[in-house]
Amino acid sequence: MFIYEHKLRVLYGDTDQMGYVYYGNYGYYYEQARSEAIRSIGISYKELEDSGTMMPITRMNIKYIQPAYYDELLTIKTFVSHLPHRLILFNYEVYNEKNELINEGETQLAFIDAKTKRLKAAPNALMEKMKPFFL
Repeated sequence: MFIYEHKLRVLYGDTDQMGYVYYGNYGYYYEQARSEAIRSIGISYKELEDSGTMMPITRMNIKYIQPAYYDELLTIKTFVSHLPHRLILFNYEVYNEKNELINEGETQLAFIDAKTKRLKAAPNALMEKMKPFFL
């Protein structure tokens, strides 16, 4: 299993009139954590795109447990529990500064050939970086 922890500070502009992180921002938080998780194993989204692979989201689920607030330092744990094939599933747990679980989510992404716009297998470059986590 691949696990990565990303730290993120809540900005004032991320909050709504109640002082909570606006619900729509969690997808963006997941994206930041996911991008940095991939970068942590030695490959970037940009490199994947430059090599002809796009990764659109095909599904996103979010469970809101309790709010996050302005200036809190959040920890987003990102998990990949299975080696990808044509899809990759990321799970997320968001913790506040008290280490309380405040949000859970998942995103499923497809591997798409940039030229043909058709589903394809996960790129070899990504698979080689991820395999050690699943031995």
